[in-house]
Amino acid sequence: MKRIIGLTGGIATGKSTVANYLANTYKLPILDADIYARDAVAVGSRILDEIVQRYGKDILLSNAELDRAKLGEIIFQNQAERVWLESLIHPYVRERFNQEISISSSNIIVLEIPLLFEVGMTDLTTEIWVVSCSESQQLERLMQRNKLTLEQAQARIKSQMPLAEKIVRADVVLDNSLSLETLLKQVDLAIQI
Repeated sequence: MKRIIGLTGGIATGKSTVANYLANTYKLPILDADIYARDAVAVGSRILDEIVQRYGKDILLSNAELDRAKLGEIIFQNQAERVWLESLIHPYVRERFNQEISISSSNIIVLEIPLLFEVGMTDLTTEIWVVSCSESQQLERLMQRNKLTLEQAQARIKSQMPLAEKIVRADVVLDNSLSLETLLKQVDLAIQI
């Protein structure tokens, strides 16, 4: 039976760091929900057309691609709009995961899904790993990485299930509040289980 690891955590807790380490060190396939979500709204896609119908052409950049920053401002301030958008994107992402899992020859597959619990994709996994850190570290990393104000960063964190709730539901918790070396040692132990 395939081992399918659902890798999740809060925004800016270190999921990509763990995913990159698993890919580079253990040569595991990483299926990334964010990449599939970007594919879902590619120029010419049905989903992008629906977004433009709802918000107008102002939601597009000059090259006809989706203006993610503008869309982010809408959906992180209005839960109903976020739910509408997710109802379009998540079925597409689930379908892509199912396709890739079915054709993969690897015994271990990693699904990097930031909203694993929120979008109900836990059924795709055989185990769940949650990457965590302190709330202050998460805020600081998110503001730095995405060049956000404190209010913008807090809105994005609030839009997700609380990290403490994710930790309770995890099979493995990876604490990313110390050094990178400490985090990667935890990954090494978890992959041996």
